[in-house]
Amino acid sequence: MFLEKVLIRAMHGVHLVARPVTLGVRAAVFDERGQVFLVRHTYVSGWYMPGGGVDPGETAEEAMRRELMEEGNIELEGGPDLVSVHFNRNASNRDHVLFYQCRALRQTAPKRPDREIAEAGFFPPDALPEATTDATRRRLAELTGEREVVPYW
Repeated sequence: MFLEKVLIRAMHGVHLVARPVTLGVRAAVFDERGQVFLVRHTYVSGWYMPGGGVDPGETAEEAMRRELMEEGNIELEGGPDLVSVHFNRNASNRDHVLFYQCRALRQTAPKRPDREIAEAGFFPPDALPEATTDATRRRLAELTGEREVVPYW
């Protein structure tokens, strides 16, 4: 866990040189059965909602669509709906995450493991993998109204 935090902080340190403020996107992507798509990365432990950084010259929606294709081969039905904005103080004192909710139109192919994504899949919200991160669980509880939206990731 300590090594992961050091790695995340180092990655953000590199971004500070190129982008003094970092902006990321994450999405709760649901399929037609109401299952949510999660990914398990190769470089940090736990299951997360897909997402990543917004690149220079890219809109947040473009970043979300790109990340969904890269991390899950997912095409959206309609646009992603912005749900909330969070300050990610765990990563750095300059990082914000835009949280979206969207529907998967289709998954063009099952996501095969690669150097970034170890596993990916759709899960019933009431049967998430045991290692699902606290932040992921909080965002999903906020979507259902089980929990009040907080400004911190």
